[in-house]
Amino acid sequence: MITTTKYLFDSAEETNSAIAAFNCYNAETIQAAIAAGEKANKGVIIAYGERYQDYMSIEAFAAFTKALAEQVSIPVSLHLDHSYKIETIERAIACGFSSVMYDGSALSLEENVKTTKHVVDMAHAAGVFVEAEIGSMEKGEFSDEEEGDGRLTDPDEAAWFVKETNVDFLAASIGTVHGMYKGEPKLELELLEKIRGAIQIPLVLHGGSGTPEDQILKSIDRGIRKINVNTEISLAAVKEISNQLQANPSIHLSYLMEAAQNTMIDQMYKIIELFKNN
Repeated sequence: MITTTKYLFDSAEETNSAIAAFNCYNAETIQAAIAAGEKANKGVIIAYGERYQDYMSIEAFAAFTKALAEQVSIPVSLHLDHSYKIETIERAIACGFSSVMYDGSALSLEENVKTTKHVVDMAHAAGVFVEAEIGSMEKGEFSDEEEGDGRLTDPDEAAWFVKETNVDFLAASIGTVHGMYKGEPKLELELLEKIRGAIQIPLVLHGGSGTPEDQILKSIDRGIRKINVNTEISLAAVKEISNQLQANPSIHLSYLMEAAQNTMIDQMYKIIELFKNN
């Protein structure tokens, strides 16, 4: 069933767990995420990035996801991830996304507040929730995200930002990276505790790929309620495609994509189970 991202956040808060937000961009990734959620009997967030518009339009993405979600019993929400353009956010709202992320992390704090507040006012008028980001994550290996400077979230800035913008969810920069880590991952868990103590809204962790399981679980215990995962799933699918082509270079495309999808389901299922924090 299609639901709102806020509903999934509330459910995660009640169970001290985190919702997996899988970056999706085609039929196989969407189908895999929903199938994995069904297998784990846990709701999922289907996240669409602004950069994928030339590959699959936001309207087609929304329609396809909603059609699949209505065929399953688990709750599924549509979320716009890392959007930098107001036009993209307007299109997401128009075609049924329940939450959007405006990423103003590259702007000055004052400009980020100003634009985020505009997005919040526009989205809330349509009953849509808003995620924003304070701090800036670095770009790791194999990522298709924008480059960040690695600036960690300041708790006092975060508190002021939330108060000024009335944003619903906040992405905190605590040491994760977009993509895979180049060195040893080390989340700033004490900083996360301070951020959690400074604000009253749900926290989001970007850069779930390659983060050690124990650090993931510790972050959930400290208030992380949504974790974004992208590169880890991409690498698993690409590896499976490579293996299939090596075994049979003339394989039919339908079988090739089915194999990739099944691999993604397995990988996503493991992630969802971990995020349950049982």
